[in-house]
Amino acid sequence: MKIKNYINGKFEDPIHGAYINNYIPSKGEIYGQIPNSSKEDVEKAVQAAEKAFPIWSNTTLEERSKIVLKIADLILEKLDFLAAAESKDNGKPISLAKTVDIPRAASNFRFFANAITQFASESHESVGLNAVNFTLRQPLGVVGCISPWNLPLYLFTWKIAPAIAVGNCVVAKPSEITPMTAFLLSEICDEAGLPKGVLNIVHGLGISTGQAIVAHPKIKAISFTGGTKTGAHIARIAAPMFKKLSLELGGKNPNIIFADCDYENMLATTVRSSFANQGQICLCGSRILVEEKIYEQFKKDFTKKVANLKVGNPSDSTTNIGALVSKQHLEKVKSYIDNAEEYGGKILFGGKEVHVKNYENGYYLQPTIIEVSDNNCKLNQEEIFGPVVTIMSFKTDEEALQLANDVKYGLSATLWTNNLNRTMQFSKQLQTGIVWVNTWMLRDLRTPFGGAKESGVGREGGFEALRFFTEPKNICIEYE
Repeated sequence: MKIKNYINGKFEDPIHGAYINNYIPSKGEIYGQIPNSSKEDVEKAVQAAEKAFPIWSNTTLEERSKIVLKIADLILEKLDFLAAAESKDNGKPISLAKTVDIPRAASNFRFFANAITQFASESHESVGLNAVNFTLRQPLGVVGCISPWNLPLYLFTWKIAPAIAVGNCVVAKPSEITPMTAFLLSEICDEAGLPKGVLNIVHGLGISTGQAIVAHPKIKAISFTGGTKTGAHIARIAAPMFKKLSLELGGKNPNIIFADCDYENMLATTVRSSFANQGQICLCGSRILVEEKIYEQFKKDFTKKVANLKVGNPSDSTTNIGALVSKQHLEKVKSYIDNAEEYGGKILFGGKEVHVKNYENGYYLQPTIIEVSDNNCKLNQEEIFGPVVTIMSFKTDEEALQLANDVKYGLSATLWTNNLNRTMQFSKQLQTGIVWVNTWMLRDLRTPFGGAKESGVGREGGFEALRFFTEPKNICIEYE
């Protein structure tokens, strides 16, 4: 299948005719091609967005909300089709795509379609001065949205929905590794009646297409989710141009388990938070820290549950762990496992590639548990982003908190305890943007999302996203 760019409401080949291969992870085979768009393609998309902006930004809230809601409805109508495409393109189990990825993509559009009708600005009466101040929040113009491969449609829509809902026009680039559902979304937007030029999707590599988006002088803001190294590169380009930046970057999240937790709930959730989406979620609890008094029991029970997970064809509804997203990524993850002993780790389970019948060339890997004793080792400090977790014990609250915070990342943390005082102390002192207590991945779209330290800059979600994609302007009126 040959995917095309979506520019000014039309499906177009790249101007220079450059294409790159798209692989199906479950088979390790080429199944299509996507454009490797150039700066000329990006320029064409920007021009289309600029042309559309005056009309779209002045469209009534009701009309914008109606169109965005229609997109949400169409995503749900095509749920099975989109889930199959997402599973094929990404390697994730189809059951996960059906229950999480595609419904969440629809929820993103639905949420922001409603949020714009409740988004209010401030006014201030200057008593005694006969003046009133009020704030306008106006769309920025043309904005750039760049999304990753791990949750392709889920995170693509997480950026696009608020951007267009408040009246911006978008030039977006999905990951070149997982382009399919972004391409299908362009068809849905067309069907929903989104005016041409409001959303433009250009496919290609980060070093070519992504670079052109970030560096374009008429793109006013960049919303990016991806690796910390790439985020730093984007910041170096965008900051001197005074673009607004939202960077949601890497994570090395602690899962802190105390003996007073609800053990069975913790155990089941920890299996999920460790290996959901093959561990390819920035929020996965990849560092499991367990109180010493239950450490040996946890190690035994956790290993037993992980050993029962089925690695297999993503289209099989009984599969728990599908294929990793690419051969290159599989090799990267495997390198940490192969060098685990050198890094100070002991493999308790897994670590081997899996050959699935009739899918022998797919990118399959066992879920892997590695025991470590030093939090400063590479296995605990670097983002592996695969089906690999480390486990280590701690004795005191103070030690657990020190271990949890002693990394360069600060995206999320999970805390398992029924001690209220401990809950409040850890929630305050954990250096992360998100803390889950006795749960994981329980999301309310009204809440701010983002990380501390090298896990990012800015916040997405709720009114935070609407604030990011608008510019505040204060108006002061004096009267007699």
